Amino acid sequence: MTEPDEPLRVVVADDHPVYRDGLALLLGSVPGLEVVGTAADGAAAVEVVREQLPDVVVMDVQMPVLDGIEATRRIAAEAPSVGVVVLTMSEDDGTVFAAVRAGARGYLLKGADQEEVVRAITTVASGGAVFGAALARRIAEFFSAGPAGPETAFPQLTAREREVLELVAAGRSNAQIAAALFLSPKTVRNVVSNVLTKLQVTDRAQAIVRAREAGLGR
Repeated sequence: MTEPDEPLRVVVADDHPVYRDGLALLLGSVPGLEVVGTAADGAAAVEVVREQLPDVVVMDVQMPVLDGIEATRRIAAEAPSVGVVVLTMSEDDGTVFAAVRAGARGYLLKGADQEEVVRAITTVASGGAVFGAALARRIAEFFSAGPAGPETAFPQLTAREREVLELVAAGRSNAQIAAALFLSPKTVRNVVSNVLTKLQVTDRAQAIVRAREAGLGR
């Protein structure tokens, strides 16, 4: 545990150099915080965490090589003492729930001011969790909804993604799905890829299992 008189050690991971360097500079100027590393992609973030073992990582979601969700999952598995605050442009439910499932303990939108970011870092470093008011409400609603049936399963998916998952679960190929929904094969490929990401599965077979467990595709 960090001693009270020792600064909290922070790593900033974001693929936009201006935002990353600006945030690192800003946080580094706050008494009680020390930026011990930055990373331009998720894989680099995991490496910096291995080397530095910071108290908190401020993690962008959309990054090359490895996205922030997968990087968060790896950090949570390898270094559970490191708190992750996800900072993103997206308020989309799928991103929120994917981040929470991956092990993030904080979720802020990129419009958050300095005070909010600093408060999130200190709260997460002391073992707490921070989600913006609107996000916290949606998370509470999600968990209070009870077990999901086919109609409410996978709330992180859009209507189109659910439609495609239903057909994937029924054993249809991408070409068959494209014909059934009057979509181009490329669009179907993209939607299937989004579904795999949101369900946090690595392949179609795992997606089918998850979907059928929830009552889809029967």
